[in-house]
Amino acid sequence: MAQLNISDVTLSFGGLKALSHVDMTIEPGLITSIIGPNGAGKTSMLNCISGFYHPTKGKIIYKDKDLSHASPHQVSTMGIARAFQNLELFSGLSVLDNLLLARHQNLTYSLFHAAVFFGKASRVEAENRKFVEDIIDFMELEPYRKNQVGNLSYGIQKKVEVARALTLDPEILLLDEPMAGMNIQEKEDIVRFVMDIQKERNVTVVLVEHDLGVVMDISDRIYVLDFGQVIGSGTPDEVANNSKVIDAYIGED
Repeated sequence: MAQLNISDVTLSFGGLKALSHVDMTIEPGLITSIIGPNGAGKTSMLNCISGFYHPTKGKIIYKDKDLSHASPHQVSTMGIARAFQNLELFSGLSVLDNLLLARHQNLTYSLFHAAVFFGKASRVEAENRKFVEDIIDFMELEPYRKNQVGNLSYGIQKKVEVARALTLDPEILLLDEPMAGMNIQEKEDIVRFVMDIQKERNVTVVLVEHDLGVVMDISDRIYVLDFGQVIGSGTPDEVANNSKVIDAYIGED
């Protein structure tokens, strides 16, 4: 059974169609990649799934819930988290504080409990702290936990961005070019974490990435967008041998 169904999604900005009649099926527990040339509509697709854009037409169904007009907050509370291409972190705060802030939607106690800070408030805060510490350990960020994010290298900041999304305990993780601007060693680290997130934490991953070598190595299924339309889909081998995909994106070599 599909975890996320994207059906006939069209996204228009005036006379410009960023997406046109897009159909995708995201299966649970897999790494599904979305690739295509610059301007093909990849990030627009993630924006629609995560609630930053609302489709002009079509539906996005997560389990039995229609996300087509949901807000980003509603989407995140349902179990879909996103790591952004452009870092969405508080550069003046530590790694630990950034991740604790990302757990704010899990702080379910009342104003009274918060004021006196005992009972439920204390218990919920402790549970959230433990969850965040587990993510820090999982993402191997322990040496940087008290460092200001703005003082860290770009590669570590990208890891913190992925960790921030993981603190929401998602069932689906949307990754928008997590390896952009990285050197080979940093890319290898992120690839390892993406695979561990899928296997060890049982999270479905939707990946937008330009590094075709990485995409072909780790993806279970690939969708190819060009000018806002799906021009090919399937396993890495099927996509690599699709003539439309070769002409529009991969090239003969």
